Amino acid sequence: MAVVASLLLAGLLLGGVSGQDELSNRNTDFAVRLFRSVVARSDDNVLLSVVTLSAAMTTLVNNTEGTARDQLTQSADMLQTLSPAPSGLKQGVAYFPSSDITVTSSYQEVLQAFGCSAQTVDYSAGQDAEDSINSWAQGVTGEVSGGKELVTGLQSDTKLLLAAAAAYTVQLSPSFNASLTTDERFYVDRYHVAMVPMMLRSGKFALAYDRSVSAGVLKLTAADGAAMLVVLPDEGVALGDLEQEVTGEKIKAWIRSLKKTKLEVQLPRFVMERSYWLRDVMQNQLEIKQVFQDDVISMGGARGPGLTQLVHRAAVSVGEGSDDITGGGASSSLPPRLSINRPFLFLLYQEATGRLMLIGRVIDPTRK
Repeated sequence: MAVVASLLLAGLLLGGVSGQDELSNRNTDFAVRLFRSVVARSDDNVLLSVVTLSAAMTTLVNNTEGTARDQLTQSADMLQTLSPAPSGLKQGVAYFPSSDITVTSSYQEVLQAFGCSAQTVDYSAGQDAEDSINSWAQGVTGEVSGGKELVTGLQSDTKLLLAAAAAYTVQLSPSFNASLTTDERFYVDRYHVAMVPMMLRSGKFALAYDRSVSAGVLKLTAADGAAMLVVLPDEGVALGDLEQEVTGEKIKAWIRSLKKTKLEVQLPRFVMERSYWLRDVMQNQLEIKQVFQDDVISMGGARGPGLTQLVHRAAVSVGEGSDDITGGGASSSLPPRLSINRPFLFLLYQEATGRLMLIGRVIDPTRK
């Protein structure tokens, strides 16, 4: 139980405002670096659950020592705060050691204190091993994730897999009225246009503009003290150029610059789910290598094998609410319209702490 005690102590020592800021900054910096590494490898929609990956990294930090621990704390130095997760978030972290590795009951108790578990898997069983892990992920995320598989094609020589799964239903407040949603054009790129359900709401919105990256920033409040930033580059500005300029400090600057203004906002309704094998990204882009070597992770007894793989699946749903609301009050003139009708970034965070929960990009809202 020493691990539990040390983390609880750290939570108390960092419990003040400055401590929360420090945790939030480290969490955001890690998330942004990981996000940039993932988007550099993909031309598609991208989604990462930062808070879930943070929980996974925390368990790694406290199950390693020496060089492996140093690399983790230098590249992903972020102890999980003990603040409750928002009600719309379903998440879980689990270790899946091969069946020849013994996991003690005392270690299971340590993992459970952080909402984590360990389940032995016979990787030589092929499909049965995949079914066990996918069943766990489906139990965590429920219907939001659409029942898609977390893992496929597992190698029979896998020794230890760390899985992080999350699904979030964004409950915007006030919500968009479904009766105002219409199919509109979304300009995927210069050569492709998709027809998407475009939600509409009028009212006062917090808005900012960053001239350094030629992008507008829109804030949408959500339930449970959360908020979503939608970052839309100007027409003709490549989303990839914007992504490489995003940093934790820039996100904070965007939030500080927000000012209320009257707008009509059009936002595409979208559901997204993405899975990533993160071993290569962690090793090559984030310089976290030692944790994937032998004899660095303890499963409650002697030193065990390093991670074979880290897999992450995240799902998010953004849509209208059930409220019977209008699109806005009567006005002698319509406010300006902001139409999110081309690829954009979005970030979900907790307003009180600045803690980043989700980060993603939408290239095509019709693609899950």
